[in-house]
Amino acid sequence: MSEERKIPYKIYLEEDEMPKAWYNVRSAMKNKPAPLLNPATHQPMTAEELGGVFCSDLVAQELDNDSAFIEIPQEIREFYKMYRPSPLVRAYYLEEKLGTPAEIYYKFEGNNTSGSHKLNSAIAQAYYAKKQGLKGVTTETGAGQWGTALSMACSYFGLDCKVYMVKVSYEQKPFRREVMRVYGASVTPSPSMSTQVGKKINAEHPGTTGSLGCAISEAVEDAVTHEGYRYVLGSVLNQVLLHQSVIGLETKIALDKYGIKPDMIIGCAGGGSNLGGLISPFMGEKLRGEADYDIIAVEPASCPSFTRGKYAYDFCDTGMVCPLAKMYTLGADFIPSANHAGGLRYHGMSPVLSQLYDDGLMRAVSVEQTKVFEAAETFARVEGILPAPESSHAIRVAIDEALKCKETGEKKTIVFGLTGTGYFDLVAYEKFHNGQMSDYIPTDEELAQYASRLPKVD
Repeated sequence: MSEERKIPYKIYLEEDEMPKAWYNVRSAMKNKPAPLLNPATHQPMTAEELGGVFCSDLVAQELDNDSAFIEIPQEIREFYKMYRPSPLVRAYYLEEKLGTPAEIYYKFEGNNTSGSHKLNSAIAQAYYAKKQGLKGVTTETGAGQWGTALSMACSYFGLDCKVYMVKVSYEQKPFRREVMRVYGASVTPSPSMSTQVGKKINAEHPGTTGSLGCAISEAVEDAVTHEGYRYVLGSVLNQVLLHQSVIGLETKIALDKYGIKPDMIIGCAGGGSNLGGLISPFMGEKLRGEADYDIIAVEPASCPSFTRGKYAYDFCDTGMVCPLAKMYTLGADFIPSANHAGGLRYHGMSPVLSQLYDDGLMRAVSVEQTKVFEAAETFARVEGILPAPESSHAIRVAIDEALKCKETGEKKTIVFGLTGTGYFDLVAYEKFHNGQMSDYIPTDEELAQYASRLPKVD
């Protein structure tokens, strides 16, 4: 590297610099996210109603639109020390490869056994379940990072963990499934024949590869029909974005240490957990008028809820047993193609992010998976990390934006979230290298059919 490095390759925080509270971006939002609705009455869900599905402390966090900061319990902070702080990395080698004047940084969340950012919320949700005296929890997982993280957290607190894994990912990623079993979780391919909703979905869609919406329905049914269990989830809802704000808080503290102000913040978007966590403190500044950032959500072209979905109330699950959430959605019964970005195959988007997007405070782009894997390979060859397919969506757009800077000569500072590693995603890389990967994009007619079945809410 010819230029003298004024910024370390990796920026770490000291223990006393670590966040002691999560940041609740809703506190700064003028337009609050719309409330969850009871699917039967279409009235806002009460804490009592939500308490039948979620842990009581998590219900309080879900409904809190006003507290700017919520203290991280000491037990969770101690667990975080096992793998946090995660590094903020200056991508010097990627910059050199691209020949761009842009400065590129990525927040790397893959330095734990789960391989992703998901452990940040998994340990919090397991902690509150244990505090409530529960026997165990149920959940869904797509690519398996969330299921892996939750199995680790439940093992730590001695809780039973039941995971419903989207069938296509269960088959594509057997090793991630086995890591969950190492930590004591039971893993069931979804849709299964062990729940009523699973049987119904299989009957209506024979041979289906499943979806996150299907797996959510099964996990919720399992939780509410077994005493001493609650449902927990890895994305979408307010409580999860709150826990994931530790990503953005660490990122901002690290940037501030060196006087770095990003122009652009980029994250992949499926349900919204990592993007919401990464951008939270920066979005807070933007909402308060203290700073401005170009915030970009990147989603797969095969599941384009932001860029081609409807902003409307919809069920959070395919079985239509969960509350209604106002979000950008493709329709609860939308089952995406069996693409390899399993963690981004959700039909809707976080209500918080949906409101921010609708208010014009962030933008979104969709990308095809072959272009995503091209970017992943470029990154891996120069930065030495094999990225997860989900994370590689953010890499794709970060590269594209850096190349625009090369064309214009503009020196922008780009920050993106590297949510995890791709070492359990080698089947996907094999398909890419063998030329067996396709770019399926749903037609307008297909999406219109799903949109026409959205629930009617006054």
